[in-house]
Amino acid sequence: MVVRELDEETVDRLFHALADATRRDILRRSVRGELSVSQLAEAYPMSFAAVQKHVAVLERAGLITKERRGREQLVRTDPEALRRARQALDLLEAAWRGRVDRMSDLLAEDRGPQENDTTRGQGT
Repeated sequence: MVVRELDEETVDRLFHALADATRRDILRRSVRGELSVSQLAEAYPMSFAAVQKHVAVLERAGLITKERRGREQLVRTDPEALRRARQALDLLEAAWRGRVDRMSDLLAEDRGPQENDTTRGQGT
């Protein structure tokens, strides 16, 4: 698989969508298979319209797909979109690990002379 860097707008939409607990739950539930928006709405203490708005945010982020069958709108999690979110997290993790490693190296360099000074005094 070729890894490509995601543009900032895509990453923003992904993390905005994932920032809400209800939307994360919708993703968890729809990863098992298709669910209608009506079925999803039954599980939450909010209006059908509110659930529709959550679904719309997930759809704009590309995390789910919707398909109309008759009067129902069926929702399914898009596994490729979840891979993109994982990729964005992996890139952030790599950047932060690099920064932490550099800070650790700098701190180790700064500690070197101080440790030598304190060990000299211990022998007397």
